[in-house]
Amino acid sequence: MQTVVVTGATSGIGFAVCRVLAASNYCIIGVGRSEENCKKALERLKQGYPDVPIAFFPADLSRQTEVLRVCNEIREYIDAKCDGQLHGLINNAGCVRSYYMTTEDGYEQQFAVNHLAGFLITYYLMEYLIKCKGRVLLTSSASHKWTKMRWNDIMFKQGYNPLLVYKQSKLANLLFAFGLNDRFGNRGISAYGIDPGLVKTDIGLKNTRGIVNMVWKLRRRGGVSADVPAKIYSFLLSQAEPPEGLYYDKSGEAAYSRQVNKENADRLWALSEQLCGIKWG
Repeated sequence: MQTVVVTGATSGIGFAVCRVLAASNYCIIGVGRSEENCKKALERLKQGYPDVPIAFFPADLSRQTEVLRVCNEIREYIDAKCDGQLHGLINNAGCVRSYYMTTEDGYEQQFAVNHLAGFLITYYLMEYLIKCKGRVLLTSSASHKWTKMRWNDIMFKQGYNPLLVYKQSKLANLLFAFGLNDRFGNRGISAYGIDPGLVKTDIGLKNTRGIVNMVWKLRRRGGVSADVPAKIYSFLLSQAEPPEGLYYDKSGEAAYSRQVNKENADRLWALSEQLCGIKWG
């Protein structure tokens, strides 16, 4: 039985992915924002799949101390319950903010949750992924195609624009996937960015106000069920051989921005190491 870690797993795309994987008899380790949400998600999944090993761990992924704590708990669980093996990591957790807000580490919240959290989680779990030549999937977006990294003000301290900040974080997801393949592809790691399309989720309604909240309520009406993009994640994990390419949507392998290149990936990698206080081996 293969083991997969899913962040942002208690609702929306993350929960739909857990449900699809449970139906395929994966061992699932979910990460959610709160103890209550984790408990509810676990109960819902167990109702449909009582014999599938499923565990949930609560963590506020905006806080790097929390990322370290939950990853230590997940590592202990993998050692005890999963033979020390991890076949897939789905960095799906994300957020949208209406205004400039910082984490306890002093970082803009969208950049911290949408990119840095996944960067750190992958770092802490990499040894388990390497054992299985595992796959890392990141929830990106087609919106990455219409932006560039704002290297001179990565946190958007000046002229904060929620949409531009979100787009940058989705570009960062693809750059991280590119960097993982570049550095660890020779050790069997395969990383992918995924465009789930417009989905009926609550991501734009959590801790948002004003125009962001209103626009998301209108926009999500045209979205599809989270079960639709969940099939993309399942496909990328289930293939016997790692699929070619870097970026996928519901139609399969897709074209991505020219901004996704080695120069930008290396620059983001170095910056992320600095911001997280780590150094990849």
